[in-house]
Amino acid sequence: MISILLGTRPEIIKLAPVIQSFSQRKRSFILIHSNQHYSENMDRVFFTNLGLPSPDYNLQVGSGTHGIQTGKVLERVER
Repeated sequence: MISILLGTRPEIIKLAPVIQSFSQRKRSFILIHSNQHYSENMDRVFFTNLGLPSPDYNLQVGSGTHGIQTGKVLERVER
């Protein structure tokens, strides 16, 4: 099983073709969203406009310094 982890607007945009390709080819994958960007304008609108599926998991990382966000991602994805 392949896991795709994204969390910010640039990652959502850059990974959209990969996610769409997996979906079109009926490849199994798990979509994990760190939720570093969580407002409608910085996040959900891109999932909607790019036709991406909702994430399977949401890590609810939120705001913070780079170190704090990275630590939370590592801790929560491990679970």
